[in-house]
Amino acid sequence: MIRLVSRILDFLTSEPLRIRSTLRLVLIVLIALLVENTHVEHRNEAVFKAVLAAYAVGSVLWLIFILIRPSRPWYPWVSTFADVAVVIALCIASGPATISLFPIFFLLPISVAFLDSPLLTGVLGLSSSFGYLLAWAFYATQEQKMGMTIPAVVYVQVGCLLWLTAATTALSFTLARRRARVLGLLDVRRRLIAETMRADERNNRELSEQLHDGPLQNLLAARLDLDELRDKPSAEGFDRLDAALRETVTGLRNTVATLHPQVLAQLGLTAAVRDLAQRYEQRWGTPVRVDLEEVGRLESQALIHRAARELLSNAHKHSRATCLDVKLHRRPGGTALQVSDDGVGFDPAILSRRVSEGHIGLASLVVAVESAGGSMDFSERPGGGTVVAVTVPDDLD
Repeated sequence: MIRLVSRILDFLTSEPLRIRSTLRLVLIVLIALLVENTHVEHRNEAVFKAVLAAYAVGSVLWLIFILIRPSRPWYPWVSTFADVAVVIALCIASGPATISLFPIFFLLPISVAFLDSPLLTGVLGLSSSFGYLLAWAFYATQEQKMGMTIPAVVYVQVGCLLWLTAATTALSFTLARRRARVLGLLDVRRRLIAETMRADERNNRELSEQLHDGPLQNLLAARLDLDELRDKPSAEGFDRLDAALRETVTGLRNTVATLHPQVLAQLGLTAAVRDLAQRYEQRWGTPVRVDLEEVGRLESQALIHRAARELLSNAHKHSRATCLDVKLHRRPGGTALQVSDDGVGFDPAILSRRVSEGHIGLASLVVAVESAGGSMDFSERPGGGTVVAVTVPDDLD
């Protein structure tokens, strides 16, 4: 699992750089074709062609290098520095013909958007836009004696660069947020899997202890009573034997119901949720109001029943609620379960911390629901408390 997470992180880090390096080669070809077809005269034609040729060769070698070598954090910064240096060198060599280089100014804000740094994207985008304008202002001042002024189209082009800067900065911000969310989910899943394995071990141990201390001890006591009854039959002995067997049956039935509720398999989800609410109310003494629609037998009923059990259990353990409401209704394409309480409230942001503390019930439920194509939403109840809405598709893939 750790190797899988490492590969995913490496992919997320290296893939944008490879895309960016490939797009750079295409842009170089387009710039060369543009310069060739516009027939502009650069201030120093030989230097301009040498810089562009070196840029093309260096870009090809760089792409090969990052394809065969593992990604490093400093690779994107080296690439960005090289782009800025080449743009400055081409502008100096081109002189007043900088207008033919207008497409290359798109390179900077677009390329740095892959760095997941909105601030850097915005800064370089603005630098590119005003640098293009300042280059024209400088050359216009130098050639003022010849009547040269800044063409109106330059201001339009600067406006296009500013728009591109705003768009790429917004894109970089969105990518950064999504990347952070993906990395957060990967970390939660990694810890969740590790804690699930430990939880399985704890559950097996608790089940073993429950069977050993309950039904098994009752059966041993019943066997001793049976041996005693063979030698000396008595009504009191038969009563003890009957009580021991009844207690054993009750304990085994509760254990089986916990592992797989029979009412769910026999009567369906609605009856199982109603039975769950009644047992919760009887056990903890907290009133539970139900509004349950008959939804029949669903492919997703085990998951929804698990959600109801987990949410009721959490309400008792953490919310200090005095009243609960459980609703079950059909929705287009799915079934919705809603559990609300009048307790102290709940902040979904603590799920990750709860997992690190070993409490995986609710976090694993969120993962299970989302993996099934459903959703789990937390909101505040008017007047205080929490409302949890779980929606799961009827057909699970």
